[in-house]
Amino acid sequence: MLTYTLRRLLFSIPTLLFISLVIFLLLDLAPGDPMANVPLTVPLEVREKMREALGVGQPVHIAFSKWLWQFFVVEPAYFIDQIFGTTWSEGQQRVISWQNRAPVMDAVVERLPQTLWVVGVAYVVAIAIALPIGIYSAYRQYSWFDNAGTFVTMVGFSVPPFFSGVLVIVIFSVWLGWFPSIYDTTHKVTDWASFKVQINQMFLPVMVLALQITSQLSRFMRASMLDNLNQDYVRTARAKGLGEKAVVLVHVLRNSLIPVVTVIALGVPAIFGGAIITEQVFKVNGIGQLLITAIYANDLPMVQTLTFIFAILIVLFNLIADILYGILDPRIRYD
Repeated sequence: MLTYTLRRLLFSIPTLLFISLVIFLLLDLAPGDPMANVPLTVPLEVREKMREALGVGQPVHIAFSKWLWQFFVVEPAYFIDQIFGTTWSEGQQRVISWQNRAPVMDAVVERLPQTLWVVGVAYVVAIAIALPIGIYSAYRQYSWFDNAGTFVTMVGFSVPPFFSGVLVIVIFSVWLGWFPSIYDTTHKVTDWASFKVQINQMFLPVMVLALQITSQLSRFMRASMLDNLNQDYVRTARAKGLGEKAVVLVHVLRNSLIPVVTVIALGVPAIFGGAIITEQVFKVNGIGQLLITAIYANDLPMVQTLTFIFAILIVLFNLIADILYGILDPRIRYD
C-alpha cells in the first residue's frame, strides 16, 4: 500500500503540472488589464511600472515558470516562516492579486475558515444522514420509507441551490423568523453562547448544501446495497446462521461502501464548487465568494490560484478514494 501511495503521489506531480499549464494558458487568453480601475490621472509611465511590478506583459513561459515557483516554493516557505520564525521566503515575491494588490494566499487563508465552517459541517451532516437512509431504504425496498425517501431525494437533487437557498430564506427567515438570512463572517466563537449563535447562522446554508449531497449519496448507497443484498455470499452468511444485523451491517455494508467512497471522496471538491452559489445567496464571505469577486474584477492571479487549488483537491481525494478501496475490500491489493 505504501509503495502504491508513493507511486501515485509521484504520478500526480506531472498531472498537476499539466493542469496548471492548461489553467494558465486559458486564463492568459482572457482579456483584462489590472490597471483598468486605476484613475486616468495616473501618468502612463506610472501605469507601466505598476504593470511591471505585477508581472503583466511577460512572455507566457516566463510568467508560467514564475507562477510555479511562487506557488510551490515561495508560498510554502512563507507559511513555514510564519510558523517557525525562519527567513526562507525573505526577499521572494509572492503571487499578488490584481484587485487588492496583496498576496493571493493571504486572502485565501483569511476566507477559508468561513467556507470550512459551512462546507465541512454540511458534508459531515449529509454523510451521517445519507448512509443510514440508503441502507434502510435498500433493506426495506418498496416500503413506505423507501418510497418517501425516493421522493424527497429526487426533489432535493433536482432543486438547484440558488432556488432552495432563496426558498429556505423566505420560509425560515422571513415567515418564521427562526434563523438569520445573512451569514455574519465577523462573528467569533469564544464561548458556548457565541457557539450557539454560530450554529444558528450556519443552519440555513448547511441545510441547502446538505440537502443536495444527502440526496445523491443516499441514492448511491441504496443502489449499492441492493446490488450486494442479492449476492451469493449474503445467502451463504444467512444459511450459516449469522444474525440479520451482522449480515447487513458487516458483510453487505462493507462491500457496498466501495463505490460510495468514490462519490464521497470526489464530492469534496465538488461541494466547494457548490458552495460558490450558496455563499452568494447567504453572503458567506468564503473562498466561493472570493472566486466570484475575482472573476468580476478580472483578477486573473486570484482566479488561477483558486482554480488550481480545486484541481489539487480533486487529485488528492481521488488518491484517498483509491487507498480506501484497499482498506474496505481485502481482495484489492496494490503492492
